[in-house]
Amino acid sequence: MKKNPIFLLTSLLLIALIACSSDGDDVTDDQIATDDDVLTELHAAFAEFNTEATEIYLSDGGATVTIETTGLPNHETVYWGEGNDLYREEPDVRLTPSIMSSNNNAITITVDAIPNLEGNTSETQLGTIGIAVSGSSLFNDQEGGGALDQAAGSLDWTGAHIGPGVYHYHLEPKAFTNDDDNLVGVLLDGVFLYGRRDYPSNEYPTDLDESGGHFGPTPHNPDGEYHYHIINEVYSTTGSYIAFAGPYQGY
Repeated sequence: MKKNPIFLLTSLLLIALIACSSDGDDVTDDQIATDDDVLTELHAAFAEFNTEATEIYLSDGGATVTIETTGLPNHETVYWGEGNDLYREEPDVRLTPSIMSSNNNAITITVDAIPNLEGNTSETQLGTIGIAVSGSSLFNDQEGGGALDQAAGSLDWTGAHIGPGVYHYHLEPKAFTNDDDNLVGVLLDGVFLYGRRDYPSNEYPTDLDESGGHFGPTPHNPDGEYHYHIINEVYSTTGSYIAFAGPYQGY
């Protein structure tokens, strides 16, 4: 069957036009999505982090925030070891190694600049789950795969200890938040964690989800955003409050 050359040429031009139009739309959509997910400056809450321990900067074109930290806190604890200016005598603490004898306190994490809260929730794992404003790590409610009760005797006055290697908080870090609405730190999903009280009411929030989070104003964003709180429930035999157990809402 003989094909009409004019028909073939017209068909090829039409296919090319559709393909070009489709590619253009894809680029535009991707660019819009990227623009919605990047920042040009750090969230105001990061200004509270210990600048002697942390370096915080936008990365991946503003899509993420990278936090590099020495892991060394800017407050007193028995774990600094005798002779250090920040050493605090705590005779009832069953000591693990001091901070200065540990060799892996330094931590680097990268989080979403704008948390993605549209996906599935994820359980926390052992190890660093976030960085506190002091520059030290935040851990969940487990210790070595078991309940925190087993290690409660080694926790210092602010709910932290050494192990494995890195100084970290399991409980409400009373060195910088104690029954208040202060900033605690940021978690691996990019969501900020605050103290047990809500801002600006100074009341205990009653609408928290399974992660201890909700949408509302914070000291750093009066217009409101999703954020976590330390749950106002004493944990077992520790006499204090778990910093964060999870699950994450955006990780």
